[in-house]
Amino acid sequence: MPFALTQVRQIEALGFRAWPASSVHYDGSWSIRITPAHPAKRLNSVNPLDPGDTDNIEHRVAIAEERFRAAGRDLIFRLSPLAPQKLGAYLEKCGWNRFDESLVMVADLADIDLSNAIDLVPQTDIPRFVDRSMTIQGEAIELKPGLIEVVSAIKPAKGLFIAEDAGIPVSTAICVCDGVMAGLFGIGTAANRRRRGLGCAIVKSALQWAVTQGARKAWLQVEASNEPAIALYQSMSFKEAYRYAYWRQPHHD
Repeated sequence: MPFALTQVRQIEALGFRAWPASSVHYDGSWSIRITPAHPAKRLNSVNPLDPGDTDNIEHRVAIAEERFRAAGRDLIFRLSPLAPQKLGAYLEKCGWNRFDESLVMVADLADIDLSNAIDLVPQTDIPRFVDRSMTIQGEAIELKPGLIEVVSAIKPAKGLFIAEDAGIPVSTAICVCDGVMAGLFGIGTAANRRRRGLGCAIVKSALQWAVTQGARKAWLQVEASNEPAIALYQSMSFKEAYRYAYWRQPHHD
């Protein structure tokens, strides 16, 4: 059963606080998030937050495009169930491309067996954590300063976790606790160590820490094309709450 829009709004707000953009502007209910230091789509996109906010769409898209161009970014829209259908129809009519659909999944922590969770001490050295995370996930090293900036700006309680095997980092995860909700980000396992239960193990360690912080529910985002990860989360009692996707203009040579 789809989430009610009030629940979608709650998780969207949690996501914005857990993964903060450098600057946020509003055009009506459109949240315009721009982060010069890091190119991540979630940090550089327009996020409409009211299905009924349909005034002057064409003009507002043009204004958003100017704002993004000034910041050196291509304009991207992130459309969740909170976005007006009229906006999606307008973007499609104009030839925009829909890409990178993602699932938002939620679980009650009481439904997840954490009895075998390994106690991991959260990292306090953000540059060290970011370095290990980027290495494990194969991300470009030039993005390191920007990711350090983003992680450092997280205001709710955050747990940065690194699991090691024989002293070698093999998996990482970020858990952000905001009230009774725990959000999971940056879950990754070294390519040569996958399918060994390491992803499940670090998620459980992060959620065990979240319980000590007062969390009662967990949520995460995963690309719809990542079937192994979705299967893992489903096995841990996570269920799909809603989906979102990104839209971008076609590039013309």
